[in-house]
Amino acid sequence: MNQKWDDRYRDVEFAYGKEPNIFFKEWLLKLDPGSILMPADGEGRNGVFAAQLGWKVDAFDISIEGKNKALQLAKENNVSIHYIVEDLDLLQYEKETFDAIGLIYAHFPAEKKAIFHKKLNTYLKPGGVVILEGFSKNHINYNKRNPKVGGPKDLDTLFSEAEIINDFKNYDTLLLKEEEILLNEGKYHIGKGSVIRFIGRKK
Repeated sequence: MNQKWDDRYRDVEFAYGKEPNIFFKEWLLKLDPGSILMPADGEGRNGVFAAQLGWKVDAFDISIEGKNKALQLAKENNVSIHYIVEDLDLLQYEKETFDAIGLIYAHFPAEKKAIFHKKLNTYLKPGGVVILEGFSKNHINYNKRNPKVGGPKDLDTLFSEAEIINDFKNYDTLLLKEEEILLNEGKYHIGKGSVIRFIGRKK
């Protein structure tokens, strides 16, 4: 899996572009800057955007090439982010460290998805916010019609509203919906897709 992402991110072009995800941008602008954790941040487009707004950013991914691109993007924008190359299995942060967590297309292996969400929950302060956008289970049909829209091909890796409710039980739900959107992010997210969008505030 590491090799797949290293190969994708090694290209000079940014795989998903340099601009932040629209949903992430919209919601982050509503929050007062603090500390944010960005799991699976890839080439850093979302973490760097957060840093530009004054957030203290901790990011991680399994790809060294992703980190290299993220640090390049941070330099281009005169900001700094703290970026670790590691699997979430092995990462440890202090409990209740972060004011926000950005889960933007952070698709974890099916057997670890709920475990990882609950682990990440321990790192968020009470009152902290999760911003999540990821492909829904219905997206598998969009991907079959148009592979350019991207996304995992394993149904169990994709999200459902019921799974989000179960994984984030100790949250006030500010937004939870499945939505068809038009993606235009780099060269790997192009076209109509089905996503789950979730904003939760930890109780």
